[in-house]
Amino acid sequence: MSDELELLRKWDADAAPLTGPARDRARYRLLNAMAHADQRTGAGPSRRRALRLAAAAVVATAATGTAVLIGTDGSGEGGAPGTSTPRMENAAATVLNGAAAWERGREKEPVAPRDDQFIYSKRVIKETEQKTGEVKTYTDEMWDSVDVSKPSLTMELGREMWEEPAGKGGGVWPPRKWSELKKLPQDPAKLISAIISSGGSDDRSISDLAEFDRFQAYFLLGELLKNPVLPQGLRPAAYEALALVPGVRTIPGVKDSDGRTGVGVAYTGRGSYGGAYLIFDPASYEFLGFRNERTSASGKKKYIQLSHVVDWGIVDRVKQRP
Repeated sequence: MSDELELLRKWDADAAPLTGPARDRARYRLLNAMAHADQRTGAGPSRRRALRLAAAAVVATAATGTAVLIGTDGSGEGGAPGTSTPRMENAAATVLNGAAAWERGREKEPVAPRDDQFIYSKRVIKETEQKTGEVKTYTDEMWDSVDVSKPSLTMELGREMWEEPAGKGGGVWPPRKWSELKKLPQDPAKLISAIISSGGSDDRSISDLAEFDRFQAYFLLGELLKNPVLPQGLRPAAYEALALVPGVRTIPGVKDSDGRTGVGVAYTGRGSYGGAYLIFDPASYEFLGFRNERTSASGKKKYIQLSHVVDWGIVDRVKQRP
């Protein structure tokens, strides 16, 4: 999981760097533009063009919202950065399909949240400044409006940020409404098709997808997995769908935020970003958490972030805990 503004910098490298709060506010609109670019009427820009326009708008105006992209440069486990081999992709598929099997062996149908409720989640982030080795630990909490009709409260590295309600016909990815989540296919290939076509259907096989669409599939599937509450069967299906996306590979010997040694799974195609990946137990394939890297607003400091969710639940109001 990575800071998607790294991708924006590639598109507008001469723009002044965003401040930390501006970067935080920028994320949601970029994700929303990407996820919903095809939900429009009449003639308009393509999904790819819409994303590029959204990126330019973010750099220019620091639009509001939160979200995170996914990727890696492919460093680790040999090979040139940004590349992948059949052996590496097969290893990643083994891990992801193993994670799906682990989930299916333990999951139960959760209580569905009502549209007027909030999804609460708490995650721990351990951040290490690369040059000095200084470590800081943050506990971030989120209260997300299920139907996005109410202001949501989220935290990032201890900073509180409000997400304004979506306008009429607006939404978020991943959806929080149970009725929308239940509509998502649990066949892995069909799930990819539904995601990249914004709920419609894409007749292309996964191997025929353009590199941008592969990145988009990986990106949006990863965001779906961040949702702490999903209908039974959807999380395993998302892992299996990730295993189908060309360009994923494994990175062995990585640590999670609890100090456990795991295996990372990363994306190496277009839009990839170094050092960002999902972490799994190397034996059971249980999902352990995320690894990410970020750069300070000044560009002078770099940080490694390790995170995992420690609690979640369904509540009736902001600041209420399960």
